[in-house]
Amino acid sequence: MKTHYPTDLELINQYLEGEYSCLEELINRHRSRIFTYIFLMVKDNHLAEDIFQDTFIKVIKSLHAGKYHEDGRFISWVMRIAHNLIIDHFRKKKRMSILHSDDYSNQFLFDSCNSSLNVEEDSVQNQISKDVRNLVDELPPDQKEVVILRHYIGMSFKEIADFTNVSINTALGRMRYALINLRKLIKEKNICLSVQ
Repeated sequence: MKTHYPTDLELINQYLEGEYSCLEELINRHRSRIFTYIFLMVKDNHLAEDIFQDTFIKVIKSLHAGKYHEDGRFISWVMRIAHNLIIDHFRKKKRMSILHSDDYSNQFLFDSCNSSLNVEEDSVQNQISKDVRNLVDELPPDQKEVVILRHYIGMSFKEIADFTNVSINTALGRMRYALINLRKLIKEKNICLSVQ
């Protein structure tokens, strides 16, 4: 017998009918992707937590106001809310460059999970991860965003296109140019991204 996992829409409807635990299930279902996106944009754990909470406060208000219309893209809708809150935050701080970063270091995202690595290999892997993150930081904002959404958040190109309000071909093109630019940067900086 198959277990029925409720869809996002079913959870939303049950929540609006008074089943408040459904909201917790919905948040837990999407927490990792949304928090990761926010953190990668703001580079500060406490700020990311604040924006994550503000995002779901806005989601709750919008749901009660009937502003969400099911089209199968709940996660994209929530991430757009988060994105707008990030922009608002930096506007208030008069810092419009939301994609500048010195470090992505967060054990939640970049923990070396392979316990079979010895200390030296682990150190090399950490350096490779740091080099890749630094290279991604040097990409133009639209290319950087698609790399983050695809490789760190795990969104499909359709989800990326919906989230960024562009066509799938544009999202694919941005990824293509991002990869071309990353290869150029690797060559220019003479960086080795493999364990010798």
